[in-house]
Amino acid sequence: MIKREELLQTEEYWFETLQNEIYRMVAEYLENEKMNQSQFAEKLGVSKGYISQIMNGNFNYTLKKLIELSLAVNKAPAIDFKDLKQFIQDDKQKRFEMEYKPFFNMTGLSQAKNIAQTSVTSTIVSSQNTDCYTLEAA
Repeated sequence: MIKREELLQTEEYWFETLQNEIYRMVAEYLENEKMNQSQFAEKLGVSKGYISQIMNGNFNYTLKKLIELSLAVNKAPAIDFKDLKQFIQDDKQKRFEMEYKPFFNMTGLSQAKNIAQTSVTSTIVSSQNTDCYTLEAA
C-alpha cells in the first residue's frame, strides 16, 4: 500500500486529479446551462465522441485543449504551481483537521517541541512523523 505522501508525488495522482476536476467543471456547466453533450460538442466545434471521452475520463488533454475547454465552461485556466514538500505538509495538516475538527477547536503547531498540557489542552503527536498538534476542547 502506498502512503499518501508518496501518492502526492506521482504523475498518475495529478493526472487523475485534473481529469476529475475537468469532468466536474464540464458536468456542472452542462447542468447549469441545461445543455447536453451533443449541444456542448457543437458549441466547441468538436465531435460528440470528444465530449464523451472527457466525460468518461478517457482523455489525455493537451495544454491547448485544456485552455480551450476551461474557457468554454467559463473558467479561467489559472494553474498554480506549489512547492511539493509544502503541499504535502499542508495536505497532512488539512487531513488532520478534517479528522479532528468535529471534536475540537484546532491550532496547528508544526514540529512543535515540549508543548505543556493543561486541563483544557491536549497534545497529539502523529505516529508517522514528529509533527505535534494542539487541540483545544470546544
